[in-house]
Amino acid sequence: MILFPAIDLKDGRCVRLRQGDMAQATIFNEDAAAQAAAFEAQGFEWLHVVDLNGAFAGRSVNDLAIRKILSAIKMPVQLGGGIRDAAAIEAWLEAGVRRVILGTVAVREPALVKHAAKAFPGRIAVGIDARDGMVAVEGWAETSSLSATELASRFEDAGVAAIIFTDIARDGMLQGVNVAATAALARAVSIPVIASGGVSGVEDIKQLMKSGAPIAGAVIGRALYDGRIDPAQALAAARP
Repeated sequence: MILFPAIDLKDGRCVRLRQGDMAQATIFNEDAAAQAAAFEAQGFEWLHVVDLNGAFAGRSVNDLAIRKILSAIKMPVQLGGGIRDAAAIEAWLEAGVRRVILGTVAVREPALVKHAAKAFPGRIAVGIDARDGMVAVEGWAETSSLSATELASRFEDAGVAAIIFTDIARDGMLQGVNVAATAALARAVSIPVIASGGVSGVEDIKQLMKSGAPIAGAVIGRALYDGRIDPAQALAAARP
């Protein structure tokens, strides 16, 4: 299982939110690039970056901070937040992002996601953020009428590299990852599923591994920043 330390960007700073609420942001590092380099030094092999301002604005906002991160590390980066058109997808892939995460646009314009997945094989992921099983969009400000499984199924044969599944109720709350919902989604589709939201300790990683479902990875945020998860122990737990 691949572990993805998370950098959430708000006004250029590395923060964590509670349940996606921009008013409940805790600043963990003023220098996002230095944080990225620290994660790389700890032995992580991928980085998960979200432009929080971009998710609400519908366009990339933290461009400078993202480019500094890309310059500071060698490990691959997956980026989401406000990437809503073909030009933005192409621009970030050309800038060095390994994988672009498409969330709101996957609901609003699924054809764009399918086209991008064919044009850039292995480099497009779908971000599915769910509240009570239903997909939320526009920086989690709106809840759609689609279930997470319904949305994932729409991209079953599109060539999407991964689905990043976030349980909004658990995000930033350190209450434990929603193993059951993540496992159910992973079993429902053949696309690799990455768990996100609520990972509070090494035990969560072990539970995801024990689920028996083909869960490909897990995003870890607040628990890494406040020391609840030791990077070396987490990486060891993620190995089969």
